[in-house]
Amino acid sequence: MSLAVVWPWWALVAAAVGIVIAALAAYRRAVPPLTEGQRAALVGLRVLVLSALVVALLRPVRQSPSAEQPTRLLPVVVDVSGSMGIPDAPEGKTRLDAARTLVRTIESQLTGARLRVEVWPMHDGTTATDVNALRAEGTRSDLAAAIDEVAGRALARDAAAVVLVSDGVTTDRGVARPERRDALPLFTMAVGGAQAVRDLDVVRIEAGTATLPGSAIDILAVVVARGMRGRAVTLRLSENGRPVDSATVTPDADVATIPFRFVVTPPPDQPTVYATEVQQADAVPGNDRRQVLVPPQMGQRRVLLMEGAPGFEHTFLKRALATDTALSVDALVRKGRDDQGRDTFAVQATEDRASVLAQGFPSSRETLFQYDAVVLSNVEAEFFTRAQLELVRQFVAERGGGLLVMGSRSFEREGMAATPIADVLPVDPAVRRWQDAAADDAARNLPANAPAVTRDGATHSATRLSIDGDDSAALWRTFPPLASVSSMGAPRPGAQVLAVTANPGGQASPLIVMQRFGQGRSLVFAGEAAWRWRMMRPSSDTAYATVWRQMIRALVAPAPGPVIMRAGGVAGANEQTPVLIDVRDARFLPVTDAEVRLTAQAPDGRTRSLQPVLSDAAAGRYAVVVPTSDAGVWTLTAEAVHRGVVRGTTVTHLLIPPPNDEFTRPEVNLPALRRLADAAGGQAFTDDTLPDLIERLRRLQTSPARYEDVDLWHNVWTLAGIIALLATEWTLRRHWGML
Repeated sequence: MSLAVVWPWWALVAAAVGIVIAALAAYRRAVPPLTEGQRAALVGLRVLVLSALVVALLRPVRQSPSAEQPTRLLPVVVDVSGSMGIPDAPEGKTRLDAARTLVRTIESQLTGARLRVEVWPMHDGTTATDVNALRAEGTRSDLAAAIDEVAGRALARDAAAVVLVSDGVTTDRGVARPERRDALPLFTMAVGGAQAVRDLDVVRIEAGTATLPGSAIDILAVVVARGMRGRAVTLRLSENGRPVDSATVTPDADVATIPFRFVVTPPPDQPTVYATEVQQADAVPGNDRRQVLVPPQMGQRRVLLMEGAPGFEHTFLKRALATDTALSVDALVRKGRDDQGRDTFAVQATEDRASVLAQGFPSSRETLFQYDAVVLSNVEAEFFTRAQLELVRQFVAERGGGLLVMGSRSFEREGMAATPIADVLPVDPAVRRWQDAAADDAARNLPANAPAVTRDGATHSATRLSIDGDDSAALWRTFPPLASVSSMGAPRPGAQVLAVTANPGGQASPLIVMQRFGQGRSLVFAGEAAWRWRMMRPSSDTAYATVWRQMIRALVAPAPGPVIMRAGGVAGANEQTPVLIDVRDARFLPVTDAEVRLTAQAPDGRTRSLQPVLSDAAAGRYAVVVPTSDAGVWTLTAEAVHRGVVRGTTVTHLLIPPPNDEFTRPEVNLPALRRLADAAGGQAFTDDTLPDLIERLRRLQTSPARYEDVDLWHNVWTLAGIIALLATEWTLRRHWGML
């Protein structure tokens, strides 16, 4: 009990003295006279009545719990991403069904606790909702970012903690922000089965590079099959929505990684979307399909063919390349010397380039760098000046062009060993001995100088003659032997030996070797009289032309134009795509003061103009960020203008796929939930430890209980007591004759 009205001590003393004085004064001269006992009784009763009245004025009260006790918010955040629809929870329920059951259990177990449970869907932490209204329709689940946002809103509403009910599947990169540990603890609750469900997951799809119209490329898809041992798995390939191929494999393990390879020839005049899709139904339909884009391949690549002397090889090679409409070949053939002892040349080229080539092999960057590949056939090193060979080196390393060296004259004596292009070539003339078990196996039982492809060559785009590698190797063995094979030296480390021949000792000698050098590629062909592959076979056989066209195509593949555009960092729709554009002049040197314009066309045809800015002066690189807001094929067109001259225009296509990262790894991710809880000073729980979660929530720090003052004097008993005292006093006075 306490007093609502507090008087100072001296006022209380004064009141007590006043009460006593008033009571004594009332009976000092009583009539008739009273005995001392009677007087004391009446004074005492009067003191009690007056004291009761004074106490009533001071309002004695007691603290009583308020009928309305304060509660604190407890947001229960439920993951509603697509993976929560997977039916792997106990009794065949979906993960979201299991989450609903958990939420109802938490609500019922916390009845009576000073916690107000609200259900928040993870994608929208602003509005509480009914747990039955939740749907697993989210396409992404950045758990860490979602919890950061929810925690901020929950703190603003004086929440006691946050409970996250999720399977832990996240599409973010970091999963949890380390050392966050703010004032609001996070408790995670995992839902979903521990056992993997039957699932066919297309985890990867890649397409080879189609550099020229009519190129055949590989489509490689990788499927991870779970729970499909002994069951047929069929993968279908479609081209712009039209089925073009399929393959079936039966896995022999509960979890199997299955590669599928298709060979296609994409249309050259339009971007082509290839999609792979499994045909069997499974528990996770969101990861059954992936797409890859093959851009259109238009225009021609320029090739300079330098021949040391007229001959059959030049005639057959030129004729084979002429059948490829994607190649524009300029031929420069050394004929002999004039009266002044100067070399003369036969030139086959367009009028504008023929006048320059009439003087011989190019001596300037502007002239040489307008080509994408250079072929040196039967040309000895002494023919070139050192400056010209240095220019060839720059052509491959800096320009990104392709170089093919062939013919015995090119390799006789020291060949190119002491020249600036020595290390450009994929063979080392200083190392004559070479032995490789796989190459020897490819050349076994071959006639002398007969060709055979290696394991790499059977499937390489430069030397493949059939979709199947074994068939390709068998076709190569049908080629007649070459007249001779030059000793070029051993392949350099990192070079690929694509074809070999059998030397007189029965061991393999390299015939076709390729390597990357700088930005470009180099290739050597050691055979002599390869025209036999055409003349000594049926007239309908096109293998000779196919081999040479493919080797030249492989060389020009990396050769870029003066304006290069690269777009990367694409993870899905509603994101930003960084685009880099390199601008170079006619000498392929960086341009730092170009005006670059970029036009981005969305899949629905809407266009947007952007202005890239210089980001790397040393590379002549310009950068811009393109908002890729829609899924589908985007077309990016870049034009570079330098001093009023258009240096080049390039087009790049981007495929923004519908986001399906949610299903890339759909297994319940307990470690991710633990990291989230630990980073926020909370704890992770599972279905087995649900009682521990309930107990932990009950012990949460909540607001103190609310009390209210109840007046003790303001009741019938106080009034009855005062009346009883007054009645007793009146009765005694009457009895003693005072009334």
